[in-house]
Amino acid sequence: MEERSVRGIRGAITVKANTRDDIFLATKELLKATIEANQIAIEDIASIFLTTTPDLNAVFPARAAREMGWHLVPMLCAREIDVPDAMPKLIRVLLHVNTTKTQAEITHLYLGDAAGLRPDLAQQG
Repeated sequence: MEERSVRGIRGAITVKANTRDDIFLATKELLKATIEANQIAIEDIASIFLTTTPDLNAVFPARAAREMGWHLVPMLCAREIDVPDAMPKLIRVLLHVNTTKTQAEITHLYLGDAAGLRPDLAQQG
C-alpha cells in the first residue's frame, strides 16, 4: 500500500455578484474542478478552509459544498484581510486531502479573473 500524506490544494475563483446564487455557483465550480483535477474522493478530504473578500457576504460558501453532499467534511469560512486594491469578489479555498500524490503532482486551480493571482499555478488548470 502506498504511503499517504496530507496535502494542501489551493484555489480561487471570482464571483459575478454578491448573491447566494452567484456565490454557490462559483464555489461549486471551484470545488468540482479541484476534485476532478486531482482525482480526489470526497472521503479523502480532511478539511476545507474557505475565505471570501469583504464584499462577499450574502452566504457562507461552505453551504454550497453541503448542497453538493459534502456533509461530513469539516469546513470553516472566514473573511479575507481588507487589503487596499486587492482583487474584489473572490473566493479562496484550501483543501487538506489525504493522498499518495507528491506536492509536485498536486494541481492548484485559479479560475476566472483569479488566474491573475497566480499565473504560474493557473496554467496548470
